[in-house]
Amino acid sequence: MNKLAVAGLALAGLALAGAARAQDDGIRVELNKLEPVGAACRAYLVFENRTGTAFDPFKLDPVMFDTDGVIAKRVAVAAGPLPAGKTSVKLFDIDGVSCGGIRRVLLNSVMACDTGGDSQPDCTAMTAPSSRTEATFIK
Repeated sequence: MNKLAVAGLALAGLALAGAARAQDDGIRVELNKLEPVGAACRAYLVFENRTGTAFDPFKLDPVMFDTDGVIAKRVAVAAGPLPAGKTSVKLFDIDGVSCGGIRRVLLNSVMACDTGGDSQPDCTAMTAPSSRTEATFIK
Protein backbone atom coordinates (compact mmCIF):
# COMPACT_ATOMS: atom_id res chain seq x y z
CA MET A 1 0.00 0.00 0.00
CA ASN A 2 1.43 3.39 -0.91
CA LYS A 3 1.87 6.32 1.48
CA LEU A 4 -1.07 8.23 0.01
CA ALA A 5 -3.46 5.31 0.60
CA VAL A 6 -2.20 4.89 4.17
CA ALA A 7 -2.67 8.60 4.83
CA GLY A 8 -6.20 8.44 3.37
CA LEU A 9 -7.11 5.50 5.61
CA ALA A 10 -5.70 7.30 8.64
CA LEU A 11 -7.74 10.42 7.89
CA ALA A 12 -10.89 8.35 7.38
CA GLY A 13 -10.29 6.64 10.74
CA LEU A 14 -9.84 9.99 12.46
CA ALA A 15 -13.05 11.30 10.88
CA LEU A 16 -15.01 8.26 12.07
CA ALA A 17 -13.56 8.54 15.57
CA GLY A 18 -14.44 12.24 15.64
CA ALA A 19 -18.01 11.52 14.54
CA ALA A 20 -18.38 8.86 17.24
CA ARG A 21 -17.04 11.28 19.88
CA ALA A 22 -19.38 14.03 18.70
CA GLN A 23 -22.36 11.68 19.05
CA ASP A 24 -21.18 10.54 22.50
CA ASP A 25 -20.89 14.19 23.55
CA GLY A 26 -24.51 14.97 22.67
CA ILE A 27 -27.82 14.45 24.38
CA ARG A 28 -29.62 11.19 23.83
CA VAL A 29 -33.38 11.08 24.31
CA GLU A 30 -34.98 7.65 24.37
CA LEU A 31 -38.73 7.10 24.19
CA ASN A 32 -38.61 4.27 26.70
CA LYS A 33 -42.26 3.51 27.43
CA LEU A 34 -45.81 4.48 26.49
CA GLU A 35 -48.42 3.71 29.16
CA PRO A 36 -52.19 4.31 29.16
CA VAL A 37 -53.37 6.59 31.99
CA GLY A 38 -57.10 7.29 31.83
CA ALA A 39 -57.85 9.12 28.56
CA ALA A 40 -54.17 9.97 28.09
CA CYS A 41 -50.96 8.25 27.11
CA ARG A 42 -48.01 8.69 29.46
CA ALA A 43 -44.62 8.86 27.75
CA TYR A 44 -41.41 8.06 29.61
CA LEU A 45 -38.29 9.71 28.21
CA VAL A 46 -34.75 8.79 29.26
CA PHE A 47 -32.27 11.65 28.83
CA GLU A 48 -28.52 11.02 28.73
CA ASN A 49 -26.65 14.30 28.87
CA ARG A 50 -23.25 13.19 27.59
CA THR A 51 -21.94 16.73 27.49
CA GLY A 52 -19.91 18.59 30.06
CA THR A 53 -22.63 21.23 30.23
CA ALA A 54 -25.83 21.55 32.24
CA PHE A 55 -28.98 22.75 30.46
CA ASP A 56 -31.76 24.67 32.19
CA PRO A 57 -34.24 25.00 30.64
CA PHE A 58 -34.32 22.17 28.13
CA LYS A 59 -37.66 22.11 26.32
CA LEU A 60 -38.68 19.76 23.52
CA ASP A 61 -41.24 20.19 20.72
CA PRO A 62 -42.40 16.62 19.93
CA VAL A 63 -45.14 15.87 17.40
CA MET A 64 -47.08 12.59 17.54
CA PHE A 65 -48.35 10.89 14.36
CA ASP A 66 -51.14 8.31 14.35
CA THR A 67 -51.26 4.96 12.56
CA ASP A 68 -52.28 6.68 9.31
CA GLY A 69 -49.35 9.13 9.46
CA VAL A 70 -51.58 12.05 10.41
CA ILE A 71 -50.49 14.46 13.15
CA ALA A 72 -52.36 13.47 16.30
CA LYS A 73 -50.87 15.87 18.83
CA ARG A 74 -48.13 18.43 19.33
CA VAL A 75 -46.93 19.19 22.85
CA ALA A 76 -44.17 21.07 24.62
CA VAL A 77 -42.12 19.03 27.09
CA ALA A 78 -40.12 20.79 29.79
CA ALA A 79 -37.31 18.32 30.44
CA GLY A 80 -34.80 20.57 32.23
CA PRO A 81 -32.79 20.86 34.20
CA LEU A 82 -30.42 18.38 32.58
CA PRO A 83 -27.26 18.19 34.71
CA ALA A 84 -23.94 17.63 32.93
CA GLY A 85 -22.99 13.96 32.51
CA LYS A 86 -26.24 12.74 34.10
CA THR A 87 -28.99 10.35 33.01
CA SER A 88 -32.52 11.24 34.05
CA VAL A 89 -36.11 10.17 33.38
CA LYS A 90 -38.90 12.61 32.58
CA LEU A 91 -42.50 11.74 31.88
CA PHE A 92 -45.39 13.61 30.36
CA ASP A 93 -49.01 12.88 29.56
CA ILE A 94 -50.42 13.18 26.06
CA ASP A 95 -54.09 14.01 26.65
CA GLY A 96 -56.73 12.64 24.29
CA VAL A 97 -54.39 10.22 22.49
CA SER A 98 -54.28 6.47 23.02
CA CYS A 99 -50.85 4.90 23.29
CA GLY A 100 -51.75 2.32 20.63
CA GLY A 101 -52.59 5.16 18.26
CA ILE A 102 -49.08 6.63 18.32
CA ARG A 103 -46.85 5.18 15.60
CA ARG A 104 -44.24 7.88 15.18
CA VAL A 105 -42.90 10.77 17.25
CA LEU A 106 -40.97 13.57 15.58
CA LEU A 107 -38.57 15.67 17.60
CA ASN A 108 -39.53 18.81 15.72
CA SER A 109 -37.04 20.94 17.64
CA VAL A 110 -35.49 21.73 20.97
CA MET A 111 -37.47 24.89 21.74
CA ALA A 112 -35.27 26.09 24.57
CA CYS A 113 -31.92 25.09 25.97
CA ASP A 114 -29.82 27.40 28.07
CA THR A 115 -26.32 26.73 29.33
CA GLY A 116 -26.02 29.98 31.25
CA GLY A 117 -23.21 31.09 28.94
CA ASP A 118 -22.97 33.79 26.32
CA SER A 119 -23.29 31.51 23.29
CA GLN A 120 -25.87 28.77 23.05
CA PRO A 121 -25.31 25.47 21.20
CA ASP A 122 -27.62 24.11 18.52
CA CYS A 123 -29.43 21.76 20.88
CA THR A 124 -31.67 20.31 18.16
CA ALA A 125 -28.58 19.20 16.22
CA MET A 126 -26.90 17.71 19.29
CA THR A 127 -29.99 15.76 20.43
CA ALA A 128 -30.32 12.18 19.21
CA PRO A 129 -33.76 10.53 19.61
CA SER A 130 -34.37 6.76 19.79
CA SER A 131 -37.20 4.47 20.89
CA ARG A 132 -37.74 1.21 22.73
CA THR A 133 -41.46 1.30 21.95
CA GLU A 134 -43.43 0.30 18.86
CA ALA A 135 -43.55 3.99 17.97
CA THR A 136 -40.44 5.30 16.25
CA PHE A 137 -38.81 8.49 17.56
CA ILE A 138 -37.06 10.51 14.89
CA LYS A 139 -35.73 14.00 14.22
